Amino acid sequence: MQMMQNRRRFLATLSAAGAAGLTTTSSSLGQEPRPETTAVRLSKVNGTCIAPQYVAEEFLRLEGFVDIKYVSTDAGVGQSRAIAHNEVDFSLNFAAPLVIPIDAGEPITILAGVHSGCFELFGNDRVRGIADLRGKSVGVQGLGGSPHVFLAAMAAHVGLDPLKDINWITDQSITPKELFAQGKIDAFLGFPPEPQEMRARKIGRVIVNSAIDRPWSQYFCCMLAGNKEFIRKHPVATKRVLRAILKAAELCASEPARVAQRMVDAGFTPRYDYALQALKEIPYARWREYDPEDTIRYYALRLREIGMIKASPNKIIADSADWRFLNELRREMKG
Repeated sequence: MQMMQNRRRFLATLSAAGAAGLTTTSSSLGQEPRPETTAVRLSKVNGTCIAPQYVAEEFLRLEGFVDIKYVSTDAGVGQSRAIAHNEVDFSLNFAAPLVIPIDAGEPITILAGVHSGCFELFGNDRVRGIADLRGKSVGVQGLGGSPHVFLAAMAAHVGLDPLKDINWITDQSITPKELFAQGKIDAFLGFPPEPQEMRARKIGRVIVNSAIDRPWSQYFCCMLAGNKEFIRKHPVATKRVLRAILKAAELCASEPARVAQRMVDAGFTPRYDYALQALKEIPYARWREYDPEDTIRYYALRLREIGMIKASPNKIIADSADWRFLNELRREMKG
């Protein structure tokens, strides 16, 4: 009964979205052939920022998908590997952790940037800027994960050598957030809902907020990527998946309270208040404005500078980016 009520509540959200033009199909949608497959698998990880992926289900059904599954995967590079190894078909994922497996030859195609501004760097009284991370202890759940890769790129941007200048602390038994709260490390990079929680607890200070601080605010955090073979075999389905995700991103921007409640009801996040705050803070409408190629080029350059990848940004883009669906949808979804 509760699940039925939750579903009805979200359908009411879609009705409201329809009034804003999000669920109405364009003339081109009626002219498109049916998707080559009606099944799609998306990844499920801990985190609030990829909300469009979690509330896209009803949009996907409107696009003709019947069998929609959320598959639990590790975050960051783990999501990328799940795409490459055909465990999921698509996932929103952070830009930098997508570049590393692509450089290693994994069959991943990046389709679009969806939003920016989701990560925040927290530091103690000894850390007032990124350059102050030199010689400091920085917590990450594991080397190669999203926080490690992003922080390494940020350190390289200000001239630090992340391999030599930063003391990386990993502990599988406790999160970096709690290590920081206990005063055992100097800094950590948080992803929603962690920044919202830390600010509510008044622990540490925000050194970098990627929603407002340059250059990170000028690039996407999360991008939609898919399995290269799925995209090759199912171009119509791929475009429909991307359209559903972009409509869901618009819904996150226009109806954050309803989206936050939907995520709690569906078990994607436990705290409504933190989810709502994150949804209000993350700029979900920037998929229309930013150039996703700029994001890939920026992070590929930083990762190449510190030896995390070998390929040039141009090769990464040429081999593993496909913007044709995004370009079509930007024209179709104007307004």
